Amino acid sequence: MHPMLNIAIRAARKAGNVIIKSYENPSSIKVDAKAENDFVTNVDRAAESLIIETIKKAYPDHTIISEESGIIKGQDSDTQWIIDPIDGTTNLIKGIPHCSVSIAVRIKGRTEAAVVYNPMGNELFTASRGQGAQLNGYRIRTNSNVKDLQGSVIAIAFPHKMKQYSDCYFNVLEKIFTKCNDFRRNGSAALDLSYIACGRFDAFFEIGLKPWDIAAGELILREAGGIITDFNGGSNYMVSGNIVAGSPKIVKEFLSLTQNDWPDRLKC
Repeated sequence: MHPMLNIAIRAARKAGNVIIKSYENPSSIKVDAKAENDFVTNVDRAAESLIIETIKKAYPDHTIISEESGIIKGQDSDTQWIIDPIDGTTNLIKGIPHCSVSIAVRIKGRTEAAVVYNPMGNELFTASRGQGAQLNGYRIRTNSNVKDLQGSVIAIAFPHKMKQYSDCYFNVLEKIFTKCNDFRRNGSAALDLSYIACGRFDAFFEIGLKPWDIAAGELILREAGGIITDFNGGSNYMVSGNIVAGSPKIVKEFLSLTQNDWPDRLKC
């Protein structure tokens, strides 16, 4: 196991304990609006603080990039920890037991270790580059039984922060719906990617994600046999935030069907 993966797991579990306690005591959750349809809670901040403290204790020189605290520069700028303390904050606010802690370790621009932890279900998704992906210690792979959109179950996420793209988004949604079996909309991109990795979903697409939404789930998915691209089939998704993920054949079919439906500004 990658040595930094152990620290990421420890940090994720500590943050998960904070989330569970808050979920069980909803009156303790205090909500602030960062922007329209974008919320943060005292639980996000407390979980993030624990994660940062755990990382800094083990690796004081590393750089941390976190959703709430931004960039915490360290002497070692080549090693970056990408953190989302709660991916699925709205679910937590609403009392829906579906959210995750997402932690990725990137060295010189490559993700080397990743953790996505679902504290409500006590499900720990992990991956180290070149060593496969695991769920609670057991090897996972993408679903090999579904080889195209026909029969697939696709995770989706409505562009609630980018509603100016609603028309093209719903055009794509309609086109894919006529081909696939069904959709699921769950509210945590990190878990959606991890669910593809273990075969629960077959594909996922979303507009406007941030690096901390993608980084950990990406490695887990890739190590389980899946791929992730931008809407052009390229690798600019960490910058654009627009992703298509799944098994290679399903992603290829998705891109072929939708290539002309996205405006150019979403494909760059």
